[in-house]
Amino acid sequence: MTTEEPLGFWAIAEHDPHRPALVDPTGTTYSYRELDERANRVANGLRAMGLRPGDGVAIVLPNAVPFVELYLAAMQSGLYLTCINFHLTGPEIAYIADDCEADVLVVEERYAAAAVAAAAELAIPADRRFAVGSIEGYAAYDEIAEGQSEERPPERTAGTTMLYTSGTTGRPKGVRRPLPGIDPNDAGAASSMLSMLFDIVPGPGAHLVAGPLYHAAPLAFGTAALHLGQTMVLVDRWTPEGTLRLIEEHRITTSHMVPTMFHRLLGLPDEERSRYDTSSLRSVIHAAAPCPVEVKRKMIEWWGPVIYEYYAATEGGGAYVKPKDWLEHPGTVGQPFPGATLRIYDEEGNELPAGEVGTIYMGQPGAAAFEYFKDEEKTRANRRDGLFTVGDMGYLDPDGWLFLSDRKADMIISGGVNIYPAEIEAVLLGHPDVADVAVLGVPDDEWGEQVKAVIQAKDPARVGDAFAEELIAFCRERLAAFKCPRSVDFRDQLPRYPTGKLYKRLIRDEYWADRERAI
Repeated sequence: MTTEEPLGFWAIAEHDPHRPALVDPTGTTYSYRELDERANRVANGLRAMGLRPGDGVAIVLPNAVPFVELYLAAMQSGLYLTCINFHLTGPEIAYIADDCEADVLVVEERYAAAAVAAAAELAIPADRRFAVGSIEGYAAYDEIAEGQSEERPPERTAGTTMLYTSGTTGRPKGVRRPLPGIDPNDAGAASSMLSMLFDIVPGPGAHLVAGPLYHAAPLAFGTAALHLGQTMVLVDRWTPEGTLRLIEEHRITTSHMVPTMFHRLLGLPDEERSRYDTSSLRSVIHAAAPCPVEVKRKMIEWWGPVIYEYYAATEGGGAYVKPKDWLEHPGTVGQPFPGATLRIYDEEGNELPAGEVGTIYMGQPGAAAFEYFKDEEKTRANRRDGLFTVGDMGYLDPDGWLFLSDRKADMIISGGVNIYPAEIEAVLLGHPDVADVAVLGVPDDEWGEQVKAVIQAKDPARVGDAFAEELIAFCRERLAAFKCPRSVDFRDQLPRYPTGKLYKRLIRDEYWADRERAI
């Protein structure tokens, strides 16, 4: 791309209409012009239904063309788009769709059972519910665009997403920001900031969407690729082998992944890993959870210095680190984004000096403008000195590099000592026979809590007391004794969100249920 070529999806669709914009999971390719025209018909259909700037659309969709169409339609119509986790139950879907005050709901037929259950509790009328495929009580999605013009809608203005927090405690809350009030292409072109932070070169390239688009990060980076002139390559279901195949087939240049994906990629046999050409990769960005140092180091040895990292949340961010800086400061999640602020506070609200662990607060221009929709108390509670927190704990080193410790909710307090499970999990993931791990505090009459490791073994035949003792000894060689697991349990599989985050509350509840009932 030359300096004269534009940024922003809609400008690129005019300048280079035949450039590939999207490859769906079936392998079908859509040009910028084709995707533009499809999204315009949807946008005009939503206008014809009476939707106006400030109204909302909720979707329960997999990574496929309708998701991207609706995104582009909303972003040029001044609408709020709420992307709902398709793993949720009917009542959970109904809660979010109603809470965000969506005027339209679109669901894919593979989630029909949840969609039908949701319909019984929805305030959204039947004629505003649409199905990609066939769902009882839902009209066909194609009816939205039927008979509509492929020209862009009049009086275009930028929309925005309104995504919901994971809801690991209580019901999820919508993160709502004011509409930008600017031209849609100008809003999209702002993605050029990502090219600066993560060395993404605007112009022809291919971005692999490895995670579900309903999650903030895959959506942000995937659509940013469109605005930078790259091709979005969608994955319906992530697998390590499939990822390597797509990297080679489409000459993938950028992607967003999570540490769990790195761990599973490294778990492939050497002959499988060496079979595919990954030399096209330029920027592979990761976040969502702390990445064990050895896992990241092995990925850099394999793919080269193309592994970038950032620390952020649905609410905003944050910090970032490039490969060269990470190698000089292993384990860091970075320094503040340009113009951003990072501070560490204790429980009393005192700012902590370098090296001391506390709650991470962050902020950047415009980041604090969000609110938790219909929850003023939570909005106020997460603010301090104009910054916000999502409850993570960590510390800044003397040079301002941020290191994560853990989520406050996951911290173990044993005998009055704070223990951070993420540190222990990183060590256990370094054992060659561990596929996945969760470390948590379980009831202990003497110490309050004791450290428990719940392990998914690569080889089920290894499960047993001898392997448990081996893992505890493995930790004792690398950690202070008080941090090491007192006991080890095994599971066939650990519960993780599709984003890679561990759903630790489900595991914790197993161990605390009897204690809480007794209380």
